[in-house]
Amino acid sequence: MGHHVALLLGLCLVTSLSGATETVQEAQAWMSGMDVKKGRITTTNSPESAPMLIHGLEQRLLNASFGTYSLALQSETIQALAFNLNCNFAGLSLSSDALEQPRQATGKVRHAMQFPKELTQRACSFRRPRQLRLICIYFSTNHFFQHDNNSLLLHNYVLGAQLDHECVNNLREPINISFWHNASLENYTMTCVFWKEGASKRHWGDWSPEGCRTEHPSDSQVLCRCDHLSYFAVLMQLSRDPLPAELLAPLTYISLVGCSISIVASLLTLLLYFLTRKKGDSLTCIHMNLHASVLLLNVAFLLSPTLAMPSMPGSACIALAAILHYALLSCLTWMAIEGFNLYLLLVRVYNIHIRRYVLKLCVVGWGVPAFLVLLLLAIKSSVYGRHTILLSSNQGDSRNATGSQNLSICWVQSLGVHRALVIGYGGLTCLFNLVVLAWALRVLRRLKAQEKVPGTRACKDAITVLGLTMLLGTTWTLAFFSFGIFLLPQLFLFTIFNSLYGFFLFLWFCFQRCRSEAEAAAAAEMEAFSSSQMIQ
Repeated sequence: MGHHVALLLGLCLVTSLSGATETVQEAQAWMSGMDVKKGRITTTNSPESAPMLIHGLEQRLLNASFGTYSLALQSETIQALAFNLNCNFAGLSLSSDALEQPRQATGKVRHAMQFPKELTQRACSFRRPRQLRLICIYFSTNHFFQHDNNSLLLHNYVLGAQLDHECVNNLREPINISFWHNASLENYTMTCVFWKEGASKRHWGDWSPEGCRTEHPSDSQVLCRCDHLSYFAVLMQLSRDPLPAELLAPLTYISLVGCSISIVASLLTLLLYFLTRKKGDSLTCIHMNLHASVLLLNVAFLLSPTLAMPSMPGSACIALAAILHYALLSCLTWMAIEGFNLYLLLVRVYNIHIRRYVLKLCVVGWGVPAFLVLLLLAIKSSVYGRHTILLSSNQGDSRNATGSQNLSICWVQSLGVHRALVIGYGGLTCLFNLVVLAWALRVLRRLKAQEKVPGTRACKDAITVLGLTMLLGTTWTLAFFSFGIFLLPQLFLFTIFNSLYGFFLFLWFCFQRCRSEAEAAAAAEMEAFSSSQMIQ
């Protein structure tokens, strides 16, 4: 009887070992099949579509049985690693130096992945699994990740990782993915991205920078710090007009001086207003709210490069980026409110009373930008963070191309948000105010023709036109001329005019105050003269 039991146990052991071998061989065969099929990838849900092939490989690696700590498989363009982990996971570092290069890889391509010990904590907190499976898949081809834009992938390499069937995201300690290169990448902006399924209508996904931060520790290394597991790559986007590196110092100096002057001017304007304010003066209240938004914008802008330094915590940079975006949206909104109020003053000839007018404008001017920024933070806070401004050098220094000498600020990272809530929002505001300005100039010209004003008032009219131009923020339209031959003059004109925007508003406030006092003095003098005539 004992011999029969031993024989039965032996047969079961042989059968299990045979099944394990077949499972590993099945994963290897699937990878080889993907190499054959990569040239005829379809976009449908057929068995030869990219998501079916990739998810099929993931399932086979997750279900593969092997008795050792790790498993390594390789085909012509794919490398796969699998690790058996437990809840005592202390972190893992992987490097391509310990791996054999894919047979179709062009040259020696170095890459590395570093996983923090936090990786398994969420899975182990809900349940106590005996074993967790971590799989890493490296592609040396982009055939399986076709995307909408024409941007290139660095070395055409895609590195992916998955932990069991868990969704790993929002890690406090990021996953570090490093790519090394030895090529000159001048005029390219390199961005760490992950593959976001369902983000494209034409393909099964698209590359997205959300949740990833791009750093350049050295001239030849791109470091991606991401808070989730996925497939990662470095997107190389051709920059049409990178900022010349030699212009960084003068533009920084102009911005620093101009913003500092505007901050002092805005503080002085608000102080004068609170000392001499008049009740019911809605026009001055609108001006003061615009000053307050400009003050917040200048302060946040000056702090942005400091908090974008690598030594500063990422959460502080995210918070400042959100504040800077909010300040810009508030400033643009109050510019539009200035245009709307000017329309009411000049076009609506009858005196129209709007109940709680200033309060309603404050709800729009401060509330709408706050709602938009809070909504973005609630949906995905990673839309804000460290934003790198590409610098180019006339000497073709590759350090500038890789970004180790680039300028970083705390700003919007999402391209879609930047297009919609920076360029689009600002464009609509500038367009509206340009129309109002043209209408106001037409009305002023008609009034001047009717009253036959003598030429001695030409200077005051010119000041009025310049003041309205600055008040409505029409100088911000210079932002839409940052291309071609306009780039160099646009950079300096935009920086000068808009860094001094608060100072120009202060001059307009002083001009309006002096004119109102002169008109009040003239009216008092006329009243005194009339009284003296009546007495006589």
